[in-house]
Amino acid sequence: MRRTMAVALAATMCFVAFATASPAQAARSDFYMGVDPGTLIEVEAAGDRFYDNGAEGDALEIMADSGANLVRLRLWNDPYSSSGQPYGGGTNDLDKTIELAQRAKALGMDVLLDFHYSDFWVDPGKQNKPKAWRNLSFSELVEAVRTYTRDVIDEMEAAGATPDIVQVGNEITNGMLWPDGSTDNWSQLAELLKAGIEGVHQGASGIEIALHLDRGGNNGAYRNWFDNATSRGVPFDIIALSYYPYWHGTLSDLRYNLNDVSARYGKDVLIVETAYGYTLNDCDGRGNIFTSSHANESGYPATVQGQTDFLRDVAQAVADVPNDRGRGIVWWEPAWIGDTTWATSAGMSYINDQAGESNSWDNQALFDCNGNKLSTLDVFGEWTGGGGDDGDGDGGGDTGELRAVGADKCLDVPSQTTQTGTQVQIYDCWGGANQQWTYTDSGELTVYSGGSLRCLDAEGRGTSAGTAAIIWTCNGQSNQQWNLNADGSISGVHSGLCLDVDGGSTANGAAVVLWTCNGRTNQEWTLG
Repeated sequence: MRRTMAVALAATMCFVAFATASPAQAARSDFYMGVDPGTLIEVEAAGDRFYDNGAEGDALEIMADSGANLVRLRLWNDPYSSSGQPYGGGTNDLDKTIELAQRAKALGMDVLLDFHYSDFWVDPGKQNKPKAWRNLSFSELVEAVRTYTRDVIDEMEAAGATPDIVQVGNEITNGMLWPDGSTDNWSQLAELLKAGIEGVHQGASGIEIALHLDRGGNNGAYRNWFDNATSRGVPFDIIALSYYPYWHGTLSDLRYNLNDVSARYGKDVLIVETAYGYTLNDCDGRGNIFTSSHANESGYPATVQGQTDFLRDVAQAVADVPNDRGRGIVWWEPAWIGDTTWATSAGMSYINDQAGESNSWDNQALFDCNGNKLSTLDVFGEWTGGGGDDGDGDGGGDTGELRAVGADKCLDVPSQTTQTGTQVQIYDCWGGANQQWTYTDSGELTVYSGGSLRCLDAEGRGTSAGTAAIIWTCNGQSNQQWNLNADGSISGVHSGLCLDVDGGSTANGAAVVLWTCNGRTNQEWTLG
């Protein structure tokens, strides 16, 4: 992908790329901002295309360029009918899973493999055995889980797509492989889980094990489940959660649960499924899961900004987990657009759910109905340091202090306010979040002052010398876009004026304005 703003960087502008979360707590260096694009191959085959600022590209590459560093891939044993009809929803057999994993690895992304141990969708309300396992005795079923898991890992390793994390079961709040592995029979469930985990380790070394429940805000459910698992010696590394605010509780509920279970069991926590609507429009006209009532209940508007705010808040909740136990988040089905269906008639027959063919997720994707990247995706790079320098020299995604060379002071939001319209100043550099600026791939300079994202803005879209440089809600307009120039100056795309320390002052609190570019040191800045 080639970005729209090319910026030449002088040697004096020493950019240091690193992830910044917020002033509350920075994310760990291996923090995951992941995506779960299980339907992508079917979406591509249906003819849907993806774009970043008008340029067509590979959806997975666009997401990786934006900062996504993990791909979660579901795996179904045999998602086809006896006559060979695909079940839909991605029809995620091993061949497709390996293909997506190879694509992810080629982009430098880690892979989380999600074993469903079924031929199609499983969740807390259904955990159907694969067709081939239906008549096995319990001991045969245990061996089938172990052998199948090992063989899958073997094949992925041979294909150069070894997973970094493996999920043994999907949303197994009520168990898996029913009825044998129901939570009504915890001893058998534990044996099946151990068999899957053994299969992973027989297939390849160094893979982390995740155990996944839904209801991310329900602390009682997590305590009950993991008390049972740990008391039976089930070994694992990561507690994986689904969290959709319209189903699984408030953000406060989520925070409490993340903090409690990470401490109680001494494990990392990773949200492996989350999403939120950016619109109430229905791309395929066949109904959506996310509705206005969900938006009202969740407290975020069904807009791109609402979706963006939700993503930042959930990522922050994970980053804030004490002792660096928060591993990150995964956005579920960010590229599911178009007319591909959650299930074909054959798939619906397999799970006995005749809900009708549709894509009911398109308004929770990270691309719009026409495949255009939403600005929500840029949040990924704010956490991972991605969405930044991809070899074309634009420095996008870099974060650090903006230091005025003439005064040797930092561009500062006074009193760490989030009040829009506040004029920025220079002040002694001290490392606070109100002095940490990110240059995004959209050419914005953003700051997490007071825990809220704001953009550097030319007041009133002014184009005259002396226009105040202020913070404002990010809106994508050209008066919030900046060029980082080879001489160290920062010029507004809309005004052509340069960021200037008013009157060449070196005093704390000196105002920063826009002024005719003149090459003086009070217009020279370094980011890093």
